[in-house]
Amino acid sequence: MALLPILRYPDPRLSIVAKPVETFDEELARLAADMAETMYAAPGIGLAATQVNVHRRLLVLDVSEDKSALQVFVNPEILGREGEHVGEEGCLSVPGIYETVRRAARIRVRAQDLRGNPFEIEAEGLLAICLQHEIDHLDGKVFVEYLSRLKQTRIKAKLAKQARLAA
Repeated sequence: MALLPILRYPDPRLSIVAKPVETFDEELARLAADMAETMYAAPGIGLAATQVNVHRRLLVLDVSEDKSALQVFVNPEILGREGEHVGEEGCLSVPGIYETVRRAARIRVRAQDLRGNPFEIEAEGLLAICLQHEIDHLDGKVFVEYLSRLKQTRIKAKLAKQARLAA
């Protein structure tokens, strides 16, 4: 397994809409394993393939306390949304930034596993929020796009400053 570089906002590659996965093979399983290792090392609770510059509909997440419940979603799609949740979110592609975002409180998702077997789940709480966040990435959207233009501009400036100081 290998750690993968994570794209940082406002990298334009984060806006690319991911294409459906059609081949379920060892390469896909290896990518999912590398993404999981990258997510845990970051550390984070979710990672979409778009964030590691692979534009295929694949995401990994683990919202468990002890990081023992890795879940892999291939070609995920939200079938239904209910309620409303307003809460703070962060993102591995937007390091150090946490902002309040409005999302559905409960969702139903259809996806496939690494062998191509279809499944559906109903999610609420942190799992629902994380799934919506990561599926947004696959659709070319970063959570800061839910914020005002002013906040987006400030976030871009802050991240640019961080990059300059790190260089």
